[in-house]
Amino acid sequence: MWRLSHFCLVLFLWACLDALPVAVDKTKVSPPAEELEPPKSADTGLHYDRYLREVIDFLEKDPHFREKLHNTDMEDIKQGKLAKELDFVSHHVRTKLDELKRQEVNRLRTLIKVKQDMNGDKGMTVDHQALLKQFEHLDHVNPHTFEVEDLDRLIKSATNDLENFDKERHEDFKKYEMTKEHERREHLKTLDEEARKKEEEHYEEMKKKHADHPKINHPGSQDQLKEVWEEADGLDPNDFDPKTFFNLHDTNGDGYFDEQELEALFTKELEKIYDPTHEEDDMVEMEEERLRMREHVMNETLEQNPIYTEDELREFEEHLAREEQDLNLKSNELLKQREELERQQEQLNAQKMELQRAVEHMERLKTQKTEPPVQTKVPSAVEILPGDSQPMVQGHQQDLPTHS
Repeated sequence: MWRLSHFCLVLFLWACLDALPVAVDKTKVSPPAEELEPPKSADTGLHYDRYLREVIDFLEKDPHFREKLHNTDMEDIKQGKLAKELDFVSHHVRTKLDELKRQEVNRLRTLIKVKQDMNGDKGMTVDHQALLKQFEHLDHVNPHTFEVEDLDRLIKSATNDLENFDKERHEDFKKYEMTKEHERREHLKTLDEEARKKEEEHYEEMKKKHADHPKINHPGSQDQLKEVWEEADGLDPNDFDPKTFFNLHDTNGDGYFDEQELEALFTKELEKIYDPTHEEDDMVEMEEERLRMREHVMNETLEQNPIYTEDELREFEEHLAREEQDLNLKSNELLKQREELERQQEQLNAQKMELQRAVEHMERLKTQKTEPPVQTKVPSAVEILPGDSQPMVQGHQQDLPTHS
C-alpha cells in the first residue's frame, strides 16, 4: 500500500546526490529525462484515494513544485510548508487542480445525498457531523478553486489517516504475536516435566537460530545502498555513487523509486533474517518487517525490539480468559435452550400421536354409521325339519295318526 512516508526514502536518496561529491563516469550514467512522469501509486485504501493520487500526480508535473517536494523533509510537509508552494505552480496545473476539486466535491455531494436518502427511507436520524467528516480533506466552503488550504488539508488528512491505518496494523500484529506465545504456553501446561523441558530447549534453540543472521542495515541508509551496490550490482564499493545507484535501480526510468523498486532494495535485508524453509522463521513476521521498512521507521529488527511486554501479554491472556468464560456461559445457555427445545419437541410429538389416534378413532366411528343394518331371516314352516322343537305355523298343521 502506498504511503506518504515513502517520500522519506526518496528525499534521502535525492539528498545523497548533493551530499556526496563522488567522481562519476558520466559515460555510464543515463541523462535524466526532460519531463518526468509521476509514479503510478497503488491504492491507499482511503475513500478519497483517487483524488489524492491525481492531485499529487499533477503537482509533480510542475517543475517548481517537484523540486520543492524533493528538497523538503517530511516534518515540513506535514506542517504545511510545502502547501504554500502552490502559489508558484503553473496556471495550467492550477486549472487542472480546480477541475479535480470540483469533481471531488460533486462526488461527495452525490454520496452524501444517497446516504441521507437511505437513512430517511429507514427512518434513521441523519448524522450530519459524520457526513461532514468526509469533507475534511478539502475546503468545502469554497467548492470551485483549489487553494493552499486544500493542499494543506489533503496532506494532513492523508498523513493522519494512513498513520492510523499503520497503527491498527501494528496492533493486529501484536495480537498475532501474543496469541502465538499464549498458545505455546498453554501447550506447555499439557506436557509432563520432561517433555516440557525438551520443548523449552527447542524453543530457545529456534530463537537463537533465527537471531543468528548477518548485520541488518537501516532501510535506505548509505550502508544498505553500498551493500546492494557491491553484492547485487557487482561494483567496487570504493566507487559508490548515489546518482549512478539511483539510475541503476530506477528500473522503469521514471526518475522515482516506486513501491516495487523499494521492495527490491528491502528484499536483500529480509533474506538475511527469513527463510521460508526454516522452522524458526515466521513469514508473517517477515511481512511485518517488510511493511516497517516501507514506513521507514524501523531502527531495530523485530527480535531486538520486542513487540509486546510481559504486562501486555498478561492483560491479553486475562482478556482471552474473560472471552472464554463468556463463551462458556453462552455455550451453557445455548445447551439449556437446546434441551428445552428438545423437551418441547417431544411434547409436540406426543400430542401429534394422540391427535392422530383420535382422528383414526373418529374415522372408524364415521365408517360404522354409514354401513346398512343386518336383517334377521325368519324360517318358513316348510323349512322346519322333523324333530325340530319349533311349532309349525298355524293353518299348516297336519293331522297326526291316533293310537288306540
